Amino acid sequence: MFDILGMVAALNRPGLLVRTARYGLDDYRRDVHLPRLLATNAPVKKGDALLRLMDIERELNDQRVADHAEYSFARHIDILIAIMGETRLLRAGNAPRVH
Repeated sequence: MFDILGMVAALNRPGLLVRTARYGLDDYRRDVHLPRLLATNAPVKKGDALLRLMDIERELNDQRVADHAEYSFARHIDILIAIMGETRLLRAGNAPRVH
């Protein structure tokens, strides 16, 4: 069985990308950003959204490493913000509840 949070933790991206994405994290709104990033208006479960975002990020990183002309730094940042936001939501949903 794979661990989606472990996959996120294993991401190793340049510091500039990560630091820049962290600046946008507090403004991440799932209902606004996710439909645009995933090109769908259908509701998406947290884990499913995170897996799809990870696939998109992997493609963007491959483009970055290959110095591909179609690579978009801004889109990469948007996707990383969403990954961080979805990870935060997933962790909050899995946190033990204190009564």
